[in-house]
Amino acid sequence: MGSLKKEEEMGQIGEESKEAIVYVNGVRKVLPDGLAHLTLLEYLRDIGLTGTKLGCGEGGCGACTVMISHYDRKTKKCMHYAVNACLAPLYSVEGMHVITVEGLGNHKRGLHPIQESLARSHGSQCGFCTPGFIMSLYALLRSSETPPTEEQIEESLAGNLCRCTGYRPIVDAFRVFSKTNNALYTDISSLSLQEGEFICPSTGKPCSCGSKAVHDIGTNEQPICSTRYKPISYSEVDGSAYTVKEFIFPPELLRRRLTPLNLSGLGGLKWYRPLTVNDVLELKEKYPNAKLLVGNTEVGIEMRLKRMPYQVLISVAHVPELNIINVKDDGIEIGSAVRLTELLNLFREVITQRPANETSACKVFIEQLKWFAGTQIRNVASVGGNVCTASPISDLNPLWIAARAKFRIIDCNGNIRTTLAENFFLGYRKVDLTSNEILLSIFLPWTRPFEYVKEFKQAHRRDDDIAIVNAGMRVCLQEKSEEWVISDASVAYGGVAPLSLCAIKTKEFLIGKKWNQDVLQGALNVLRTDIVLKEDAPGGMVEFRKSLTLSFFFKFFLWVSHQIEGKKSIKESVSLSDLSAIKSFHRPPLVASQDYEIRKHGTSVGSPEVHLSSRLQVTGQAEYADDSPMPPNGLHAALVLSKKPHARILSIDDSGAKASPGFAGIFFAKDVPGSNKIGPVVLDEELFASEFVTCVGQVIGIVVAETHENAKLAARKVHVEYEELPAILSIEDAVRAESFHPNSQKCLKKGDVDLCFQSDQCEMIIEGKVQVGGQEHFYLEPHSSLIWTLDSGNEVHMISSTQVGFTNKGKVLALDLEIYNNAGNSLDLSLAVLERAMFHSDNVYEIPNVRIFGSVCFTNFPSNTAFRGFGGPQGMLIAENWIQRIALELKKSPEEIREINFQGEGSILHYGQQLEHCTLAPIWNELKVSCDFLKVREEVDGFNLHNRWKKRGIAMIPTKFGISFTTKFMNQAGALVNVYTDGTVLVTHGGVEMGQGLHTKVAQVAASAFNIPLSSVFISETSTDKVPNASPTAASASSDMYAAAALDACEQIKARMEPIASQHNFGSFAELVTACYLERIDLSAHGFYITPNIGFDWSTGKGKPFSYFTYGAAFAEVEIDTLTGDFHTRTANIFMDLGYSLNPAIDVGQVEGAFIQGLGWVALEELKWGDAAHKWIPPGCLYTCGPGSYKIPSLNDVPFKFNVSLLKGNPNVKAIHSSKAVGEPPFFMASSVFFAIKDAILAARAETGHTGWFPLDNPATPERIRMACLDEFTAPFVSSDFHPKLSV
Repeated sequence: MGSLKKEEEMGQIGEESKEAIVYVNGVRKVLPDGLAHLTLLEYLRDIGLTGTKLGCGEGGCGACTVMISHYDRKTKKCMHYAVNACLAPLYSVEGMHVITVEGLGNHKRGLHPIQESLARSHGSQCGFCTPGFIMSLYALLRSSETPPTEEQIEESLAGNLCRCTGYRPIVDAFRVFSKTNNALYTDISSLSLQEGEFICPSTGKPCSCGSKAVHDIGTNEQPICSTRYKPISYSEVDGSAYTVKEFIFPPELLRRRLTPLNLSGLGGLKWYRPLTVNDVLELKEKYPNAKLLVGNTEVGIEMRLKRMPYQVLISVAHVPELNIINVKDDGIEIGSAVRLTELLNLFREVITQRPANETSACKVFIEQLKWFAGTQIRNVASVGGNVCTASPISDLNPLWIAARAKFRIIDCNGNIRTTLAENFFLGYRKVDLTSNEILLSIFLPWTRPFEYVKEFKQAHRRDDDIAIVNAGMRVCLQEKSEEWVISDASVAYGGVAPLSLCAIKTKEFLIGKKWNQDVLQGALNVLRTDIVLKEDAPGGMVEFRKSLTLSFFFKFFLWVSHQIEGKKSIKESVSLSDLSAIKSFHRPPLVASQDYEIRKHGTSVGSPEVHLSSRLQVTGQAEYADDSPMPPNGLHAALVLSKKPHARILSIDDSGAKASPGFAGIFFAKDVPGSNKIGPVVLDEELFASEFVTCVGQVIGIVVAETHENAKLAARKVHVEYEELPAILSIEDAVRAESFHPNSQKCLKKGDVDLCFQSDQCEMIIEGKVQVGGQEHFYLEPHSSLIWTLDSGNEVHMISSTQVGFTNKGKVLALDLEIYNNAGNSLDLSLAVLERAMFHSDNVYEIPNVRIFGSVCFTNFPSNTAFRGFGGPQGMLIAENWIQRIALELKKSPEEIREINFQGEGSILHYGQQLEHCTLAPIWNELKVSCDFLKVREEVDGFNLHNRWKKRGIAMIPTKFGISFTTKFMNQAGALVNVYTDGTVLVTHGGVEMGQGLHTKVAQVAASAFNIPLSSVFISETSTDKVPNASPTAASASSDMYAAAALDACEQIKARMEPIASQHNFGSFAELVTACYLERIDLSAHGFYITPNIGFDWSTGKGKPFSYFTYGAAFAEVEIDTLTGDFHTRTANIFMDLGYSLNPAIDVGQVEGAFIQGLGWVALEELKWGDAAHKWIPPGCLYTCGPGSYKIPSLNDVPFKFNVSLLKGNPNVKAIHSSKAVGEPPFFMASSVFFAIKDAILAARAETGHTGWFPLDNPATPERIRMACLDEFTAPFVSSDFHPKLSV
């Protein structure tokens, strides 16, 4: 692709050009005027590069990641970095080279090593996030002179989210590009290897992953860890080169000089790119309300999501005066346009060059920036942008205040003034800048001897999350009369006021005081009055936020005291137990194992084959709905949605919409030609609301226009007049008002509960209530439909009221349970979800007497629907709560109570089904041995004894998940198999491939049936003209049913072929097929399967709803910070019985992905609705929508040690080839983390004498963890029975 001349030879070649030029994957593109409204993502997708995905549209998921390269004339280097294309304005990449996933490799040209590694490592499931992960790593490798460390690789992925895989296979795929210990390769003999043993480059230990004993029949693929990729070369212009096809930086862009830009966009939008500060000031004088931007990470969200109508945008990214970095004798001057990544690198360099006492402030910025947004955001966001946005939860502004920073401000006349950071912030997003001023630079002074600065932050999630509360604190100490006296101090908080707030009273109290326990207690007392949060403060969690202000200061006091230990004049030292409060969090590289046996059946079944779509997904060639090109004259639609939770529609004015640009049509209930009633089971919803709306977001109408933006604009112009009506906004409201969906109350009974409670059998009886939080599906792929002619939702919330009777030994004798779930404003699938919750409310426990009532509540929320597990996990979570309550009452371990009550072979369940082939005991016992439970229990107790402010907890949790649709007629499946004369086979079945590997497993079954290579089998996409009347792809039963249907079709064809096959010895399958064809034998068959021997009668409450059960158990160890509620999972061990797996690699991926999804449910993902518990949110509105406010697990949330084992030697006689279903059963295994957290909280509460039962709702967020750990810092704000609010 050409060579590069030396920079000095290129100098000033050519004259200035006013063309806007960008290179995309090596191809020159001229950008015409008029596109200032477009993002880079929109442009790339418009020109057909759809591998770059639109996920969240706010820079929070990483699906849109691309690599940008530009030549830095200051350093004479080519800079390579990842950016979010969804936020990058198109013209911001003028003069740069954009590389997308298509530029790395493709199916025809060959895959890039990164793509190949991820595909072979089973690192994609649905594949939507895959291109973003690949581009994040690619940018890291291109910018690294030496291979990065595993830690750097994991850090580079902080801005990328995955909903499917659980992250482990992605990390494994990428770690082969990291640094290794060279001794592993140069001194092999020291490892005492046996002959033929292989060193895995991922772990550096002997393993069998490079062995050729098991290989893919008919393919040449080798296991990924037998290959390690190394950079071929590195140059300061090219970056790392991994293949000879790597793109270089276009020589034209090296020669080309930057020119100012003056361009436009739709709606009169103006885009300027000045190249000097004087030009910036001239533009600011001309357009006082213009927005200055560098990375567009804030302005872009304001314009697109908050619809702020800015008309003039000034890109100051290339203004030299705003990009200065000047290290001086008295501190550092940092230009306001300096990117956060540059700032981080600057501070890392400075602390190696300056005396340690001078760089205390630099170190806090390094620590805080590590958790600031994702890599893609830090690469483009500027220091000045963060400062001037003046967000009340800015992570950096409290640090600037605490560190005595000064802001230099310049006006349009060139006058410069300086102000202290603590005086710069005036109110909510209001700063000390007039309309004719801009922030020029920031001056950060060096810290003085015995001056200490520290950062603090607590968020819902560590990686890429905004703060709940953050802080910057500083003290300067001087020695006076053999005492340390505070000569200067600063305490600044974010997240407790409309602006970054300096605790003035606390500062004044501290100065002049001696540094000792008295000053700590005094400062804590002052802080309570200095930081005031009203009960209805936006953001809620008021008690938690108040407690954090005290906890942070306590941590600061301990940290400073520890820093000055050993210095003279120190009379008080920090106890070893208290040191746990200030131990910094450092995540070690992920260590994981997957243990399974390969039971091959024929050519393919049982083999850990790679997902059939993986190579298309890693190259961006897999096509999703939104990637489909619009047909000519296609129109776009947008919905008109209700803004009230319950109201009568008085009138609709659509005149504004009809006058909107590009308008093509608008439709309401009166325009529906047929019935306006819809619903998956019961027709209780309206397609378009006619007279009443019953939730916020209910569809009132639909607007059609020429473009998507015009459709959305027109929809916003529809004005609806309402008469508001009373709304039911919680389960408790619904129960009080007896607001239930019709015919939705159910009952299951076994034995005689009342008689048992009244008899002497029950030596103890407990009562309680469990609240189970909901969960967003949070698909990364946006909802979209493309419709042409030829001739969304959340998981159900749940509350249970429970009464349990048991003996003094812990044997449960009776369970009386009432379950209520929140269906929202329509029934949808909520009744079936409730039924499964009732079926699973015993989990794995033998209970002689059971009575379960269930009710489906009608509320004025958008209709809820099923999530992974379909109600099963909710029922089992209720059971595990009363198990733990019994353990506390009897002062026994929960594991002991579980074992006393285990079901076994032949147990009769509360709905009449008898357990067969129960593998609970071997799974539980193997897990207990593998994690060395008793030893770990002892170690955890020892840790907790010696650490006051960090506590560890452990838990072992079992599961039993019923496999089958509980509605009998749905347990049927069809498949069509066609055999062609070239020996290939085409299978079409009724199941939907959504990343779970269904197509791959069905193809493996077909390949083994015909004894042909997997590469000879093809799957046709699901289509109702091939296989009609398909059941939903759900209930974890799809592989069982559709693989069996495909096998039925294959067997029919084989039976027809048998007479021909028996007559001749054919050299290949193709020869046999051709011979059959010549004999006019039908080589096409429709297969069909019904799940046998199932059925349940709700009128009697008895039957056999499930064909069989998938069993599992999980162990988890966690560590919590009792002062902040932060936690991490140290270890997770999972054992599952999946029979003889059809594809163990895919099944392990399902286990890992389900576990991490479940981790989100139990510990991270909280839905906050406008209800009585959250009055700061408009009634009926969802606050937590999008990655900015709703937090799914990130890579940083994966357990440090993550081990998955499949039970060996236990075939399942009830399903195809002795396999078992896997999709939903592992989800509940993550509750082991929840109960380990609760175990750790118990240890914390014991420190203050609270040893009894306490409720802990899921998700166990930092707020719930911290407020349950009662201590002197929560006592001023809550009582011991405080219960954080939950939307249910």
